[in-house]
Amino acid sequence: MRGTSMANSVNFLLLLSLLAFAPFCHCDKKVGGYLYPQYYVKSCPRAQEIVKSIVAKAVAKETRMAASLLRLHFHDCFVKGCDGSVLLDSSGTIISEKRSNPNRNSARGFEVIDEIKSALEKACPETVSCADILAIAARDSTVLTGGPRWEVPLGRRDSLDASISGSNYNIPAPNNTFQTILTKFKLKGLDIVDLVALSGSHTIGDSRCTSFRQRLYNQTGNGKADFTLDQYYAAQLRTHCPRSGGDQNLFVLDFVSPAKFDNSYYKNLLTKRGLLSSDEILLTQNTVSAGLVKKYAESNDLFFEQFAKSMVKMGNITPLTGSRGEIRKNCRRVNA
Repeated sequence: MRGTSMANSVNFLLLLSLLAFAPFCHCDKKVGGYLYPQYYVKSCPRAQEIVKSIVAKAVAKETRMAASLLRLHFHDCFVKGCDGSVLLDSSGTIISEKRSNPNRNSARGFEVIDEIKSALEKACPETVSCADILAIAARDSTVLTGGPRWEVPLGRRDSLDASISGSNYNIPAPNNTFQTILTKFKLKGLDIVDLVALSGSHTIGDSRCTSFRQRLYNQTGNGKADFTLDQYYAAQLRTHCPRSGGDQNLFVLDFVSPAKFDNSYYKNLLTKRGLLSSDEILLTQNTVSAGLVKKYAESNDLFFEQFAKSMVKMGNITPLTGSRGEIRKNCRRVNA
């Protein structure tokens, strides 16, 4: 009896340990295994410390880099899953995703990833994937600008190719309709709650004039500004975003606290001061998303809690695990 009791106790403890990881295991078993936060504890114990120190240095040098690194993870996961494909340069048969419409002239932070990878290769060669570096850097960028912290599930491997067509068609665009954006999220296993929460990342960073010019001059083809945009705010934007030229001129996404990760983004939407059309339509085109915008505007804590959950969920979009893919030695190219 005592042996049976001890066996039951061991089984119970084993079950508890498995349940402890359950919230982080949204990925499909068929891809070769689960992601979990302790993946590098033995193989590269200082991995997360190394990533954090380099990200911190980069963000201290340029606050905007936090948003850029967060965006890289997002643009990676929405194309073929979180596999580091966005980092590949063009070579041989590979056409880089950096050339796609969502990334050309706007995706940045690649040199920071290079520096992290170089440091990790010295500390523990061929161990930490580029895809995992992106996931950790996105979390650290959020925390460094005042946002929530979460345990990052790890164990992704790197892709052997890229998809410029996937980058062009799968990543939500600033001028997409609400339904188009929601469909792009749903195709990745994300829902309307994830859409509204992850859009909150626009509380930091900048956007280019070319991404929202249409709202200022000809939103519906009648030569008039978007009626859902505060007209005083629109007039301010027009001073640096003319009808033609100035495509690369930068504007803060959150004019209230552009360098601080908080819920000002949602408060701005309520006063018709969301910069992108894809921001404002969360309030104007769907009652469920509008309700979530109001909730997050009222509670910073609620926004932080959901943002962390949605980031974990996004980071688990079809990762390569097990023997699939590889651990790149250089994030810009596949191993020889």
